Amino acid sequence: MTTPTQEALRNALRAIQDPATGRDIVSAGLVEGIEIRDGLVQVSLLTDRAKAASMEPVRREAEQVLGRQPGVTNASAVLTAHKPGARPAPPPQPHAHSNTHGHAHSNTHGHDHVGGGAQKAPMLLPEVKAIVAVASGKGGVGKSTVAVNLAVSLARQGLKVGLLDADIYGPSLPRMLGLNRKPEVRNDKMVPLSAWGLACMSIGFLVDEETPMVWRGPMVMGALEQMMGQVSWGALDIMVVDMPPGTGDAQLTMAQRVALTGAVIVSTPQDIALIDARRGVKMFEKTRVPVLGLVENMSFFCCPNCGHTTNIFGHGGAKAEAERIGAEFLGEIPLLLDIRTASDAGTPIAASAPESDAAKAYAALAKRVWAKVGGARSAGPRISMG
Repeated sequence: MTTPTQEALRNALRAIQDPATGRDIVSAGLVEGIEIRDGLVQVSLLTDRAKAASMEPVRREAEQVLGRQPGVTNASAVLTAHKPGARPAPPPQPHAHSNTHGHAHSNTHGHDHVGGGAQKAPMLLPEVKAIVAVASGKGGVGKSTVAVNLAVSLARQGLKVGLLDADIYGPSLPRMLGLNRKPEVRNDKMVPLSAWGLACMSIGFLVDEETPMVWRGPMVMGALEQMMGQVSWGALDIMVVDMPPGTGDAQLTMAQRVALTGAVIVSTPQDIALIDARRGVKMFEKTRVPVLGLVENMSFFCCPNCGHTTNIFGHGGAKAEAERIGAEFLGEIPLLLDIRTASDAGTPIAASAPESDAAKAYAALAKRVWAKVGGARSAGPRISMG
């Protein structure tokens, strides 16, 4: 596969005219930077708010031109506002701005990404009735396993479900869903892959499994926006988003660019995991995303031979934490070998063994989550926390 170079892509962009000067956008100094990683390309185009409306067609054309270049899997162009006479953008000066639902967010990147006019870019995924982020404060708590089986359980209950893998650095959906092919592109948009009743998208579908994702924050944010805005998701009842662990660029991008209905926080029972879970809760509170509740994963181990139950990581910690912070405890998922083997085999246990205790636990979780968010679209993103 041909590897695109910055020089080749910059030369391709010379075919695009700057509407203000009549020169090509490269000669006019509008191309601030080009990032290339594993076939994914992001270009930053300098503008200011007064000219943003006239630059929107240029932004779209840049995406089309770059997307046609050899070796480019997908392309994203963003408009970068700057103060007059200042190139590059001035040092970061955090300030607050609000999205279309009144959520306040802090921009810590020192510039604004705008999609048209002097207003913010429109929120992505407008046809999705409810968007639920499955998150954790730390890795290793089984968040992705919960996200996949929650999504499958929702689909088994008759809902139209999407599953988005927002973990750019460590995508796990391809392995857990048994998918190893690239998505088709139709009408300049990727078509999500289908598995287990779900419409699925992951950066892992676009790059090799062993490729390290050594990306900067803007590339992560650009890739996420592509997987939301340049994918033919269509109308969905609910989308489950498998968030990366921690509280970084991906979480901020999701909170800013989509109307998140709420977040499900996954933790294991022990104190160290609960401390990190609190950070996740606080992060969503700061971005004004409701926390639907906490799930205790690996809650207890039940011996498959004798049936004896052992609390390997302790037990009840997530329930106690939910009570402490005033959130709902959504349930506990046992630590079972079958859950792990099913995930490794690409056959989620919620689908491959629907009558198992594990699948029933996921089904109960899905039922409660849908009960909390099912009517959220008509009422807006604010939902009952009870």
